[in-house]
Amino acid sequence: MMQKKERVVGIVTMPVTNAGFIPLLNLVDIIKSLSENIHVITGGIGANIPEYYKECNVHVIKHKIGTNPFKRIVYYIHTQIKYSLKIVSCKNVDLWIFFIGGDTLLLPMIAAKLLRKKVVLASACSILQCSKANNDRISNFVSILEHINRLLANCIVLHSSNLITDWNLEKYRNKIRIGHEYFLDFNEFRPKCDISKRKNLIGFVGRLSGEKGVLNFVYSIIEILNIRDDVEFLIIGEGNLREEIERYLAYNNLNNKVHLTGWVEHEKLPDCLNSLKLLVIPSYTESGPIIALEAMACDTPILATQVGHILKMVDDGKTGFIMEDNSPKCIAKNILRVLEFENIETITKSARYSVSKYFSYNAALETYRMILDDI
Repeated sequence: MMQKKERVVGIVTMPVTNAGFIPLLNLVDIIKSLSENIHVITGGIGANIPEYYKECNVHVIKHKIGTNPFKRIVYYIHTQIKYSLKIVSCKNVDLWIFFIGGDTLLLPMIAAKLLRKKVVLASACSILQCSKANNDRISNFVSILEHINRLLANCIVLHSSNLITDWNLEKYRNKIRIGHEYFLDFNEFRPKCDISKRKNLIGFVGRLSGEKGVLNFVYSIIEILNIRDDVEFLIIGEGNLREEIERYLAYNNLNNKVHLTGWVEHEKLPDCLNSLKLLVIPSYTESGPIIALEAMACDTPILATQVGHILKMVDDGKTGFIMEDNSPKCIAKNILRVLEFENIETITKSARYSVSKYFSYNAALETYRMILDDI
């Protein structure tokens, strides 16, 4: 078993946004229990890690985003060079964990391997599937980078065995380990308002981007209101689709029924989740997601598509609800199904028990302890 102080561990992520900060903090928290010395190469809001863990050596990298495919690739290569140089400078690191955005950081991966370092590729999402869902013109470029990095990695960590099929990873099966960095503070994420006393408020929490299926959720609202007018909607998040959502809501006179809040600080999220009758997760691709666990811990039922780890987390009609697909019609039909479900309290209690059992800090810690010992 790997003992503390035996290895210096590094974590590599692309500059993270608000949505990625908590998963990154969780991973740092776990690794600091397994290694005395941690280096984190990141950017964006990830630069705030020292406010939480002063003992971490955080190296901040800035990334410029281009306005066309050519500039995006050029800027991305430039950023990868900066990451590679930083990896070379961290000579005492024994093992690197490539996390959020790490699947396509090819040059840093090569730098780590040339230095004879072990590399764990902890896939937070399928960058290729996200790229396709957003009709990104550099999807082929992304696919090549992901494939090479998976070949070079010593170990690939996935949140669920379902992802092997979903992300077409059969060819890498021999190096895949199943684990997660998710854990919750159950003193914060807990029921504060009985589900039966909540008004019919349906929520979405996440990036306002194509892969999250948020537009399909928005398009379903009219169909729901045509049948029930006692329902309201809450959309929490930021992203490139915000302006399109705002235009749609205004054009269809939905602003009195739909509350678009922007991003909400994580410490305020438990209160938001406790106000919801249902959280909808209509994603095209997911590895987790952590928001599902946070909702379940707050006795808020979830309705989700059959992607990623969702099917391992949710048993339809027992710990939550599953949709056949994420079309607006299907979303509307299932939201109405949940609103009419009679034993919703049984669902929420079972969901909270499941989350508390499998997503505690100790469970997440043991996951990574075994993975690091294995390589």
